[in-house]
Amino acid sequence: MTAAEIGDPPAAVLAEAAAAFGLLSSPPRLHIVWVLAQGECDVTSLAERVGSALPAVSQHLAKLKLAGLVRSRREGRRVVYLVDDRDIVAMVRDLIGCLTPRVTEPGERLRGLGD
Repeated sequence: MTAAEIGDPPAAVLAEAAAAFGLLSSPPRLHIVWVLAQGECDVTSLAERVGSALPAVSQHLAKLKLAGLVRSRREGRRVVYLVDDRDIVAMVRDLIGCLTPRVTEPGERLRGLGD
C-alpha cells in the first residue's frame, strides 16, 4: 500500500509517530536502540558501548521501556534489555544505513543538520 492509497494518517497515528521520533531524537537513546537491535544487552555493557554513565543509561532505558520500545528480563542476577518493537528496529537500521554514507563522506552531510 502506498502513501497515496492510505491518505492522510489519523491524528492518533501522527501523535504516536511524533512520540517515537521524540524518544529517538536523543543521540544516546538512539544509540541504545541501535545496540539493542544487534542483540540483548545488560545495562553495564550498554553504558560501556554508548559511552555514557550507568545512571544516565538506566534513565534512558526507563523512558524507552515506558514507551514500549524496549523490555527487560531477568537472567539470574542480571537484567537484560532487548528491543520490543521490530518495526522501530527496522526504521532505525534503515535511517542509520541511509545517513552513514552522507555523514562519513566529505561534503555529503545533510544540509542544515549537524555541525
